[in-house]
Amino acid sequence: MITNYIKIGDYMIIVIGTGAGGGLLARELAIKGLPVTILEKGPYVESKDAFNYYDNYSEDVDLLTITCVGGATIVSMANMVRALDKELLDYDVDLSEAYPYVEKLVGVHQLDDSHIGKGTKAFLDAASELGLETLKMPKAIRENECVQCGKCAFGCPVDAKFTGKDMVDEAIRAGAKLITHAEVTEVISENKKVSAVKYVKNGIEEIMAADKVILAAGAIGSTLILRKSGIEDAGEEIFFDPFVSVGGYLKDIQFNTEVQMAGLVIGKNFVLSPHFSSFIRANIPNDNVTDGDILSIMVKTPDDCKGRVDENGDVVKINTIHDIRYLAEGVATAGFILEKAGVDSTTIGSTVYRGAHPGGTAPIGKIVDSNLETEISNLYVCDASVLPLSPGKPPILTILALSKRLADYLEN
Repeated sequence: MITNYIKIGDYMIIVIGTGAGGGLLARELAIKGLPVTILEKGPYVESKDAFNYYDNYSEDVDLLTITCVGGATIVSMANMVRALDKELLDYDVDLSEAYPYVEKLVGVHQLDDSHIGKGTKAFLDAASELGLETLKMPKAIRENECVQCGKCAFGCPVDAKFTGKDMVDEAIRAGAKLITHAEVTEVISENKKVSAVKYVKNGIEEIMAADKVILAAGAIGSTLILRKSGIEDAGEEIFFDPFVSVGGYLKDIQFNTEVQMAGLVIGKNFVLSPHFSSFIRANIPNDNVTDGDILSIMVKTPDDCKGRVDENGDVVKINTIHDIRYLAEGVATAGFILEKAGVDSTTIGSTVYRGAHPGGTAPIGKIVDSNLETEISNLYVCDASVLPLSPGKPPILTILALSKRLADYLEN
């Protein structure tokens, strides 16, 4: 393999990955005039085409991740809740100043009533009648652009929500350089200090000199790079916020065309949010049932950080008694809400157990310090890898806040 050595200027910061962590970090550093190069394994695509870039993992673990500019944010529901802010204080990580900044930057707010559909309202009303704590989900969606098509998880067809791609675009306008189809294999260090990044593009190995490197390639991608770079303990534990969708028949509810996950119920060990799943229809033995007749709820729980990323990047996950119990509690509660909302109780079923938001593979206090720096000087990690425990909630806002905090630290 041909190897090219690249040096751009006398000083360079390299950001690896373009999701919530990498995208915002590149933007913040670039607009402050710092030299930034962004390396992304995937392509730059239109948001509406993002569904083509979901990753495939082993048959044993159904895990949702994606590889393209914007990372998981491009197929997220743009849910923005604060998670682990109190728990992170135990690790000397205070996000109290970062949260308001990023919330304003991406426009976090509860959706207008104009974008709360019939199915979401039925969910909120039923849960409230049952005495559960309910609220409209805080999101980063621009209602004046949103066409309410229900396709958030496929990539927004009209770019009406926040994504990491937005931040990358701003970083480029501020002077950052983006290199796509660049698969990083190793961060090179000398005397335990960063010196370069090795990556492969178009079959050619390139080594780019670097003064600081921030890994934001996701829990699995960052793990593999850390190991190749000499940090062998990365990926020895992992969480992935397990979830199922529970739903059934409610004629003509048309929930499938609503903004997804626009409501929220917060339980002690789970969160519930209305989320359409086409798989629910397969559980109903009636050929006349359409997607427009399904009301379903996502049940998401925190999980114990048991499992690992193997040498091939496959996830080995161990479900503990707590994982199973919390999921069962959430599923039962979702069933009560659906029945109260008018769903035919004889049709209620569940999807398979799946995972989203993998993290915890390079946790604060073990692999990185409170400033997200590894044992290799000037090598940082800023994605869900660093979270020391499962949030059981969408982690995007927390990762954005960590990114803002790290950007401020690196500037100083």
